[in-house]
Amino acid sequence: MTRPNPRHVAFEAIRAVSADDAYANLVLPQLLKATGLDARDARLATELTYGTLRSLGTLESILAAASGRDLDALQVDLVDALCLGAYQLLYTRVPTHAAVATTVSLVKAAVSPRVSGITNAVLRKVAARDLEGWLDRLSTGDRIGDLALRHAHPRWIVEELDSILGPGELPEALAADNVAPPVHLCAKPGRIDRRELARLTGAEPGRWSPYAVYLGGGDPGRVKPVATGRASVQDEGSQLVATALANAPIEGRDTAWIDLCAGPGGKAALLGALAAQRGAAVDAVEVAPHRAELVTKAAKGLPVTVHVADGLGFGEPGSADRVLVDAPCSGLGALRRRPEARWRRSRSDVEDLAVLQRRLLDRAVRLVRPGGLVAYVTCSPVTAETVDVVGGAEGVEVVAPQLIPDSRRGEYAQLWPHRHGTDAMFLALLRRTS
Repeated sequence: MTRPNPRHVAFEAIRAVSADDAYANLVLPQLLKATGLDARDARLATELTYGTLRSLGTLESILAAASGRDLDALQVDLVDALCLGAYQLLYTRVPTHAAVATTVSLVKAAVSPRVSGITNAVLRKVAARDLEGWLDRLSTGDRIGDLALRHAHPRWIVEELDSILGPGELPEALAADNVAPPVHLCAKPGRIDRRELARLTGAEPGRWSPYAVYLGGGDPGRVKPVATGRASVQDEGSQLVATALANAPIEGRDTAWIDLCAGPGGKAALLGALAAQRGAAVDAVEVAPHRAELVTKAAKGLPVTVHVADGLGFGEPGSADRVLVDAPCSGLGALRRRPEARWRRSRSDVEDLAVLQRRLLDRAVRLVRPGGLVAYVTCSPVTAETVDVVGGAEGVEVVAPQLIPDSRRGEYAQLWPHRHGTDAMFLALLRRTS
């Protein structure tokens, strides 16, 4: 029986992302399970998949220079294989001969024997320099362009982050996007506390959230408190913004909470656990049925009612005391976890999303009663999705969020991977005034 090959698994995952717009974090676990790779080979397949997808722009620039041709002239599956080989040569400790030979074998088996020669030739040219050597050769002296190449980000994203952070902090922020984060768990209030969760899992207590622990490794789905619903997988930044809404002071009635864009359910479950301790209840709204099912699972046993509905038309005006708008966004604040996302998004995507984000925020303001609170949240720092959206809200006043140190962004809050170790969550707390 042939032993499963981690490079073939990585190639199949990359092909699924490239050809079918699949998500690596969904397709790779399925492939690992189907092939039965042992733990060591599964780690290699994961590193090669995520690393190659994360570094695509840089790898393609180097391959184009090494081959002396436009990569668009090559068949797409060959380019994917070349990127996989180049990643091993430039970013890992895989020996040159092994990286080249295994990629040639992969191409012969999975692409075509006819292009094995060009594979060998191009990768040997790539191997003639290390990564720093290639970056020096391809440098143009353009600050933004060189940072985009070095840190494997599209130019427009580098420009966006530069406009927010400035040149001094920008390289560190870009570098942080390329470091795989630990798994964050959330101890659901009333079911388990953080200290007990850390003890049961061997995890480290979180830095910021009173419910967070950092899991060192392994499959979080097999962690007993997660499997039994006492804890969940949730980025610490996500925990912080949900908790900020729940804990912000409010006068008068405080029993009706709404999560207007609830899928996949992490924030809804945390809000539900907090609501259960305060005699409140949560209406969780999700337009996609399969995501609504995830919310139902995440919030099982909590005072959360899940509605398969469009948030733009849900509810009665003035019926809610607190409303969370975790708006659909570009997801550029979670590039550490979604390696292919940076290459799929464009400025035009952000412009289209901003229209929906404004409409959802306007609906949330109408749903909340005077004196009630709205939390507008995105997993993106991009100005068009954050400050520009909330700046146009009417009938509200801004409430300075009590979050964590070094998270102020004007009147709002902004978390960062390089500062806080969380996803780049944006939070605006708004109180309805009329």
